[in-house]
Amino acid sequence: MSFFGFEPEAAEKPAKPAKASKLASPPSTAVMPAEAVAVAPVAAPLVAQASDPEAMAQVLAQHPDFRVLRRLQPVTDYGGLQGQATQRVIVLDTETTGLDSKSEKVIELAMLSVLVDAATGLPVGPVSIYESFEDPGKPIPAQITEITGIDDSMVQGQRIDDAAVNALVQEADLVVAHNAGFDRPFVEARWPVFAGKAWGCSFQGIDWKKEGSGSAKLEFLASERGWFYDAHRAQVDCHALLQVLASPLADGQSGLARLLTGADQTRYKLRATGAPFEAKDKLKARGYRWDGEGRVWWCSLGSDALLDAECAWLRAEVYGQRSARVQLEAMDSRVQFSSRSGALSERSV
Repeated sequence: MSFFGFEPEAAEKPAKPAKASKLASPPSTAVMPAEAVAVAPVAAPLVAQASDPEAMAQVLAQHPDFRVLRRLQPVTDYGGLQGQATQRVIVLDTETTGLDSKSEKVIELAMLSVLVDAATGLPVGPVSIYESFEDPGKPIPAQITEITGIDDSMVQGQRIDDAAVNALVQEADLVVAHNAGFDRPFVEARWPVFAGKAWGCSFQGIDWKKEGSGSAKLEFLASERGWFYDAHRAQVDCHALLQVLASPLADGQSGLARLLTGADQTRYKLRATGAPFEAKDKLKARGYRWDGEGRVWWCSLGSDALLDAECAWLRAEVYGQRSARVQLEAMDSRVQFSSRSGALSERSV
């Protein structure tokens, strides 16, 4: 079953009248002269604004002590499609029964397919939307229901339409997810069509700290741009991500343009083989992760320039200028973020 909209918000319950405090003094029977009671005048414009939330929001937004957030509104047609050169991007999100793609299942898939203007990096034209539930064949864990709101009754007997997914994905030039390292293995295991596509990760593929953001979490990125939304449901997460990526980065380029450019670059997984034990704090502070099975520190690098700089840092800070060799795994956009291995090699540092 596919969903192409959102449930209307429940009407707010009227506020209950405030209870009188048990500590309050009893009302006085004294009568004060009318001229002694000062009544603050109510500005007419504020009364008018009380019935216009947007006007009130605009007033607050101009005050330095207030910051206004608006509910994110899904965009289903960006307009501006005039026969220009474009690339088709799919923004994807999944909800699953757990974290391990080898043992857990997809219970919800949402995709937004949109054209991106090659010159401006902005979405143009209508947005194709697909969303559906799938029965995982086992109970949904309580903690997953708590996070996503999806329970067994919502997915019972449901199955995602394979033909619809294949048709949408086959047209795409790039598939984007916020943390593609999580979503890609799940969807590739379920729909092999994803394995032949270039992938980008809006979490790792953009240096959000360098862009001035306090966090790379999607809810935080949306909040910085003035939006809030009900997170952890696949379709609304996709709409939030698309609008974040359509916004300009520090250099004026959109996030979509940055990811499309990055799709042509090779990403490297560098394993600092033979790193001395006493260098572990430096490596950890640098952002390296520990592979307990391989017993090696590793990091991910998004370009040849970053690889060269990292090898120079390792030589100076970790290996003490002594001769050493590190292991590299080169991954292009058709392999990166998947569970498949890239091309392995070694390099002297």
